[in-house]
Amino acid sequence: MHKLALIAALVFPLSSAAQDHTPTLIDVTENHILPRFTTLAEATEVLNATAQEDCASESQDLRAAYSTAFDAWISASHLRFGPTETDDRAFAMAFWPDTKGFTPKALSKHIALEDSAVASPDAYAETSIAGRGFFALERMLYDPEFAQQGSAAYRCALIQAISADIDANADAMAADWQTYAPELTQPRADGPYRTQDEALQELFKALSTGMQFTSETRLGRPLGTFDRPRPKRAEAHRSERSLRHVELSLVSTRDLAARLSAEHPEITADLETAFNRAIESARSIDDPALAGVADPQGRFRIEALQQSINDIRQIAATELGPTLGISAGFNSLDGD
Repeated sequence: MHKLALIAALVFPLSSAAQDHTPTLIDVTENHILPRFTTLAEATEVLNATAQEDCASESQDLRAAYSTAFDAWISASHLRFGPTETDDRAFAMAFWPDTKGFTPKALSKHIALEDSAVASPDAYAETSIAGRGFFALERMLYDPEFAQQGSAAYRCALIQAISADIDANADAMAADWQTYAPELTQPRADGPYRTQDEALQELFKALSTGMQFTSETRLGRPLGTFDRPRPKRAEAHRSERSLRHVELSLVSTRDLAARLSAEHPEITADLETAFNRAIESARSIDDPALAGVADPQGRFRIEALQQSINDIRQIAATELGPTLGISAGFNSLDGD
């Protein structure tokens, strides 16, 4: 019997069946998820109010409110499950990458037709996702192509409609997360997570996918190849927020990783060291739009940043996941 027990311990050392994840699930939900969506709703309320008072694309107050609200979204955007995904809310907040150029097409169509949907929040919520959210608003505020399209009055109405839609979407997510929270902290047989392990795996997947998106998409798209860099593919490059999004994502996923690993100090220390190295790397780069991908020296620093993020991903995959008895599982970035 002792021999069998020893064999079982060796074969199944990472089984999470006996682990009680309640403290972790409560901590992540109450101190990581809910505050981010509350902050997002508050920031988008200011954005909407500012747009209603001053809709000029060059308004410094409007651009500042936009920046604060976009910060709040990026800090929550790795949490792509539950209420965040309901009704395609995450895509409605941030339709990117836009590989087919749907956003400028949608906005130009609204302007050319003077689409009356801008007069009704409900109607605008039914329009193309490509014409909604932060990237649509970025075009209206920062892209010279749209500064002269149509009438000033309609451009104003469109900016106000997009801002109001962002706020309504954020409010809906924040409200639904309040009622959805117990699904994570108290899994049940007939709920979206039948066990604590399933709930924990969802959180670990959010961490893994968030870092993968930052490495492969936020940095990988503009990096392209050495012979063919793609600086214009950087996220939010028109508002020069590309590098900021990388840093914000790292800071937010660092918090999630620390909470998931809280009961395993050695892993927490490894993750903290790796995250700090990556964040310091990001902060040392003076290239807000990641235009330096086209310059050999600048490219080297951005590739080093990407590698530092991949180092974090490796620690999460080989240390944190197995210790928790879970893996990242399939995610939408893996393809078919």
